[in-house]
Amino acid sequence: MVAVNYSTIRRNLKDYCDKATDENETVIVTRKDEKNVVLISLEHYNEVMRALKNAEYLAMIDKSLQQLKEGKYVSKTIEDLEAMTGEQ
Repeated sequence: MVAVNYSTIRRNLKDYCDKATDENETVIVTRKDEKNVVLISLEHYNEVMRALKNAEYLAMIDKSLQQLKEGKYVSKTIEDLEAMTGEQ
């Protein structure tokens, strides 16, 4: 991880973009009033987003399992479901 101030990255943007993409480096751009940003490669960003989505999905499964344990579910047969949709 590299921290660099805004003025420096402006002068050397290509070099820091190359660090992010070629060296898989995370670049923190420091700015006034703690309005910092992070520069990462698209590949790294996509990996992070996949991990977050997986975490959200796993949290939903955990919540569903907890509801099942607490008896908070409704049981329907195929016939019940077909009757609800008007299909048979």
